[in-house]
Order: sequence, then C-alpha cells, then structure tokens
Amino acid sequence: MPENALTEPDHKPVLVVDFGAQYAQLIARRVREAGVYSEIVPSSMPLSELLAREPAAVILSGGPSSVYAEGAPQVDPALFDQQLPVFGICYGFQAMTAALGGTVDRTGRREYGPTRLQVADDHGTLLRDLPGSAEVWMSHGDAVAIAPDGFTVTAGTADTPIAAFENVDRRLAGVQYHPEVAHTQFGQDVLRRFLFDIAGLTADWTPGEILVEQVAAIRQVVGGDKVLCALSGGVDSAVAAALVHRAVGDQLTCVFVDHGLLRAGEREQVERDYVAATGIHLITVDASERFLGALTGITDPETKRKIIGREFIRVFEQAAADVAQVEGGIKYLVQGTLYPDVVESGGGTGTATIKSHHNVGGLPDDLTFQLVEPLRTLFKDEVRALGRELGLPEEIVARHPFPGPGLGIRIIGEVTSDRLQTLRAADAIVREEMTKAGVDSEIWQCPVVLLAEVRSVGVQGDGRTYGHPIVLRPVSSEDAMTADWTRLPYDLLSTISGRITGEVDEVNRVVLDVTPKPPGTIEWE
Repeated sequence: MPENALTEPDHKPVLVVDFGAQYAQLIARRVREAGVYSEIVPSSMPLSELLAREPAAVILSGGPSSVYAEGAPQVDPALFDQQLPVFGICYGFQAMTAALGGTVDRTGRREYGPTRLQVADDHGTLLRDLPGSAEVWMSHGDAVAIAPDGFTVTAGTADTPIAAFENVDRRLAGVQYHPEVAHTQFGQDVLRRFLFDIAGLTADWTPGEILVEQVAAIRQVVGGDKVLCALSGGVDSAVAAALVHRAVGDQLTCVFVDHGLLRAGEREQVERDYVAATGIHLITVDASERFLGALTGITDPETKRKIIGREFIRVFEQAAADVAQVEGGIKYLVQGTLYPDVVESGGGTGTATIKSHHNVGGLPDDLTFQLVEPLRTLFKDEVRALGRELGLPEEIVARHPFPGPGLGIRIIGEVTSDRLQTLRAADAIVREEMTKAGVDSEIWQCPVVLLAEVRSVGVQGDGRTYGHPIVLRPVSSEDAMTADWTRLPYDLLSTISGRITGEVDEVNRVVLDVTPKPPGTIEWE
C-alpha cells in the first residue's frame, strides 16, 4: 500500500487514551467540536511515546474492564508527574484514582443508563454554573470509594457518592459518567470546562484554520508535480479533490468512473454542479456495461463487492495511464480517507487499510503513486464543514453516505439492467419526498433496497400482481458505528409508499426496516 505523503496537523493534540471504550471516537469528536484538535491513542502506548507526541492534554476514556481484573489496562502513575492536564472518564476516572493512590471499590453496585447526578454545594471548576441536579449516562460496576489526596469531590449519585472530582492546581479532573454522549445533560459544557478552564487551552481548530494548514501542507509536498484523484461524487472525495485543487490548481486531474451502479442524477451532478463550483479538470469514464457484464449471475454480496472493487481498480488504472500519457508523469494520488478509517484500521499513525468498499475500492500494493490524504485527520462532520469553507454546493456537502459499490449491494440478488432501473426510480422518489419534507438533516442516510429474489402478491388497479418489495432503511447515527432507525412521519412514509407502488413497475409493496445497529448493519449487503 502506498504511504501517505502528508504530515499530521501542526497542533498539539489532546490525546484520548482508548481503554476499549465504545465512545472513544465520540470523545475525540466532542473535543474537536469545542474547537480543540484531538487524536486517539491506544492504552498500550508507552508513556514515553505518548509524551513524544507533545500532547496539550490527556483524556482517559471509559472501557469494559475492572481496574482490579488481571491484565486490565492501567495508567502509568508517572503521567501525573508531567504537569499535563488529565481528565478521566468512567474507567479512566477509576484508573486515574488508582494511579494517584485513591481507592476503587468493587461494591457490586451497578449503574447503567440514565442516572440522576447531584452536584455538591461547591461546584468547583468542572461543574461551575451547572444546575444542582442533572441526568447523566452511567455505565459501570466499580466505583471510586476514596478520592486521591488533594482532590475535591464535586458530585455524586445515589449509588456512587464520588461521581466527579478535581484538583485544579494540578489541572486534574474526572467524572464517573459519560459527558460525551448526547444522553448526558450539560456534557459538552463539562468537557469545555476541562479544556478551557482547567487545561487552559485555546479553541483554534476551525474549518478556516484547517483549510489554511492543509493547503500549505499540500503545496509543500506536491510542489510542481501532477496529481490524480478518483472522484466518486461522495462528500469525502469531493472535498479532498476541492482542497487539493485549491492548493495546486490545474496540476490536479480528477477521474470519475461511472460504473452504472449510481443513483439517478448523480453523474450529472458531478459533471455539472461540482465542476462548475470548483473549475476542476474532470474526465468521465463510462464503464457501466463492463461492470454489469462482470456481475452477471452473481448473487453473493461479498463476491459482488470484490468484483466491483476489482473492476474499479482496472478501469482506474487504465484511466490513470491514459491521463499520464497526455499530462505527463503523475506522482500523487488523492484519497478521501477519514480519521475513523485510520482508527478502525488500527492506525492513528501510518497508513490506513482501505476497506473493500471505501474510496477507490482498495488499492493494489504495486501502485506507483504516493498518497495525498488531506482528510485523514478529520471526522465526517469536519469534512462537511471544510467543504462549505471551500464553497462546494450544499447538495454535495450535505449528501448522505453512499457505498462505493453503489446500487450493486442494494439489490438483493443478481444485478441486472431492469433491476437497476427499478431501484433507481424508487430511490429517486424517496430522496425527492424526504427533501420536500425537510427531514434530510435528521437522518444519517436512507438506503433503499430492492428484494429482487422475493416476490409478493398484491392488488393494483383491478388485477392481481406478483411484484417485488422495496425496503426503506432510514437510520440516525453520528459515526455509523452504531445507528438507530429514524422515526419518520407516518404521512411521509405513506406518501413514499403510494408513489413507489403507483409509479414504479414491478413493485407492489414497501416495507420499513426498524432494526438498530447492532444487531443489523446499515446496508443489507
């Protein structure tokens, strides 16, 4: 795999030490929402390596372990001798307590879910100006029984007398609950109190600052060399390409591969709206017949993904060779890799392992380009904000996530031209009606799925029909790692169902998927 040519941002990070928490990424996102740059590091990282990254502060995340369990991750007590601001959350709160000489008690009392927090008369700095009582999100079995020397206890619950403490002189604080989750009242206020009032940091991580930094970094790395980008029409590649174009202008050429698995109007949106907004040099390759032929007779979802990824690479490699012949040698390839891709691949440093359905479908090891990944330190919401800073059309910036294999994995069964036409028509109705109803911003995405191998009896007009079902999968999420189905208005669902069954041939039934993730995934295949 080619290595990323860009360096990390020129910001001292708040390091989120991950103890196996399901919310580690969310903590990092909340810190960035406060305008402070953050990164995630594993709890196994030696203290010397952590300090070498010159953190501005450290946040110890939650985790599933008990601090007393054999092999449980621990905090090196020497961390607290570095004059670094440290904030402990849940397990991190307990590990911090143990490392500082306090006591964590295995009482058998458990608190899960919403819990009433009572703030002490002396709110301290962390809970300053907050109400005396608030609902917070708990998830723990052990509890802090004795706070470390020098710490002031500022809050508790009915079962956890010590639920928050602080030592402002040493810039140390912690809470037993999860301030990062939306279920906790005033959670972001608490994080901001730590970042600004206890740690003394400055909010300087903004879309404008990101834009300036990345443009400078891209220019320094690329110089006068040529750059290529596989443009998919999605938010990530669109913003990455626009950012690189802002930096090096006509040195960038974008290739858009139409694999025939796009939704209605997507090719036109890229060729017309995106190019008009950016002035980017775009080459479109129509490979729809090639992809459709390769998918003939294939029903297994993973096989479909692999075929689409393989064919994409072959088409893109040929397009890259054609561009190089005309433009001269091309040294760099732009990838829209995001920070969650890096974290979930076990990275944070080094190069991310690209998922089989991500970006250009997985890059071959012998690819000769060097990667330019200007978004690899950003979360999706930051990418959207950066896109707006670059002046991209809202239709592109606010676009819901769409899988690289496209409609190929939203047809359950063999992919054929007729089935693609059916699904495109249904999908277009769903998107049109959701936009008209103003609910686009309320959902993460709404996959529309054709059960091509299933038929159901229906009555349309005066006759009996035997058509296919369409599944609506509206989901709400912050990062796609977990998701819940979105409670869309019944009138909207009724309108969508009526239009699909009335306007789309071969469809006589519309159903709603109400499965959260987990156990179900967002996509059906």
